Amino acid sequence: MRFLLLYATQRGQAKAIAEEISEKAVAYGFSADLHCISESHKYDLKTETAPLVVVVSTTGDGDLPDTARKFVKAIQDKTLPGDFFAHLWYGLLGLGDSEYTYFCNGGKIIDKRFQELGAQRFYDTGHADDCVGLELVVEPWINGLWAALAKHFLLSKGKEGMNGTLTMASNASRRTDPVTPELLHIESQVGLLRLDDSRRKDAEVLEQSAVDRGQSNTLVADFEPSLARSIPPLSQASLNIPALPPEYLQVHLEEYFGQEESQAPVTSVDPIFHVPISKAVQLTMNDAIKTTLLIELDISKTDFSYQPGDAFNVICPNSDSEVQHLLQRLQLTDRREHCVTLDVKADTKKKGAALPQHIPEKCSLQFLLTWCLEIRAVPKKAFLRALVDHTGDGAEKRRLQELCSRQGAADYNRFVRDSRACLSDLLLAFPSCQPPLSLLLEHLPKLQPRPYSCASSSLFHPGKLHFIFNIVEFGSDTTAVALRKGVCTGWLATLVESVLQPNTHASRADGEKALAPEISISPRATNFFHLPNDPSVPIIMVGPGTGIAPFIGFLQHREKLQEHHPDGHFGAMWLFFGCRHKDRDYLFREELKHFLKCGILTHLKVSFSRDAPVGEEEAPAKYVQDSIQRHSKQVARVLLQENGHVYVCGDAKNMAKDVNDVLVEIISKEVGVEKLEAMKTLATLKEEKRYLQDIW
Repeated sequence: MRFLLLYATQRGQAKAIAEEISEKAVAYGFSADLHCISESHKYDLKTETAPLVVVVSTTGDGDLPDTARKFVKAIQDKTLPGDFFAHLWYGLLGLGDSEYTYFCNGGKIIDKRFQELGAQRFYDTGHADDCVGLELVVEPWINGLWAALAKHFLLSKGKEGMNGTLTMASNASRRTDPVTPELLHIESQVGLLRLDDSRRKDAEVLEQSAVDRGQSNTLVADFEPSLARSIPPLSQASLNIPALPPEYLQVHLEEYFGQEESQAPVTSVDPIFHVPISKAVQLTMNDAIKTTLLIELDISKTDFSYQPGDAFNVICPNSDSEVQHLLQRLQLTDRREHCVTLDVKADTKKKGAALPQHIPEKCSLQFLLTWCLEIRAVPKKAFLRALVDHTGDGAEKRRLQELCSRQGAADYNRFVRDSRACLSDLLLAFPSCQPPLSLLLEHLPKLQPRPYSCASSSLFHPGKLHFIFNIVEFGSDTTAVALRKGVCTGWLATLVESVLQPNTHASRADGEKALAPEISISPRATNFFHLPNDPSVPIIMVGPGTGIAPFIGFLQHREKLQEHHPDGHFGAMWLFFGCRHKDRDYLFREELKHFLKCGILTHLKVSFSRDAPVGEEEAPAKYVQDSIQRHSKQVARVLLQENGHVYVCGDAKNMAKDVNDVLVEIISKEVGVEKLEAMKTLATLKEEKRYLQDIW
């Protein structure tokens, strides 16, 4: 029995879950017709008679994944009748993170529109929360799907032959009724607090004694749990572990003397531009907590174009030292220049197995690990399960089983997901684990390009493109690995080391030729983070730290517009900026003074989170949201009376959420309405593209 299975993914999470559903479907007598939601030529919902299952991720702060934009634009056509999808029965699983303001909004947008067009649910919508672990909702939602599908087919077709399938699906699920969102939410909250040792017929149940694991209870009790070891009750529990993912790739390594590989990703749908770095400046003082760099790219010999507020992708490699370490650990150092060729195994049990599109034909192993695979990716449970069968030591094998088990969910979240452990961490923690190369290619996702906001205007800097970033550094809670740098920011920092200038305004002498390392960039999908078409509209910009980037472009652009139209009417420009210390990391301090002096920037409000007040002066606002609160009447007037726009750029999980809450408070207080009504007002501003966010 066929059902249509669509996924809308940004970084592969929704796709992986949809593939899991597709593979499990066979065991319950179903056949999934699996497609990316963007592949509209492969399915037609207008004529679809089979039930539909959709897995939808959310990106940014409630934005649709890029792959779903065209689909949603089509179904949001206001000319569509209210019964357009009256024939359609569906179940939807939304993925999100409750630390962001608009939780699971990608799925909610599609779910709401389906309802408006007459579609009916055969299975209640699930909202999985990455804040506590997607699997806490995903797993029970998938388990309940089979009974819901069987029940739908039974009711819609009335075939007696369906009874067997219904029984099988019901047995596979611990509940036969659809899983309600409320129940899913409760599970997501309490799942970390309890150890569920119930039995499932579709799971592999392991029962091992402490003696079998070669550990005594006394010995284990002396240790704190870690990535490599557990303590009771988990170390003594019977485990429900996922089924072994079917292997599907055959890998061949052959000596190859070919041309040097291109750095451009083989699956990029956007044009790739190779551009030189013409300047690099350190914007922060050496004693700042974070180091912020500005990089200028020379785009004059390309047709790359941008508007202030746009973002673009930087195509970056993995760290060379990490690649070499991985090659050494896999005992493949002497074959790093060998050519990698792939085939799908003829006898694989994986349904719809295909060669990964992000792996080019005939590239070297070194190139593959450097430019194609996200070796820093947090391993999913399916990967951990696959590693079990390539681990020799009994205690290590048991620990990997625990981490991928239902009972070990809390340990997986703590030591793998939240600690951002990667493959190298696992191989260090489990020395007897020796996975084949094919396993890495099956489970490691594509190395994603990193997005950056444009920090300039092409009117102000013709032929140039500026962007800024903090050099990301983080440690590992699970292993003794040295401090790591961000994949892209660490690479860029190393790349510009020889040409880096201190934070001065002196330009390089005309006769001095700069070294110009090249990087590859690509444009990002069109966004709405742009200045209003009407320059008389007032705007409020909120951008602490590197969140100031697009607003520098806004201000440069506005300065040139005012030069070209001296008699024009230009609206007020407010900027709420924040940093830690006035004398260490106040980015673009002189530039902002210039914009303020020229009247381009009408209001500049800066907060310093770590500076103590001097003398008897009033304590400055600590964070941008505090500063906004202090100017609540002006902010409310701009937004509600003057039809102004508010732009927020920067950290999504803390700052953007706090700013959103403050805006709700301001609207509630100044207008005299309940909080719920204020939230609706803010939602309306967002729909009208007057409340815009560029957050990460």
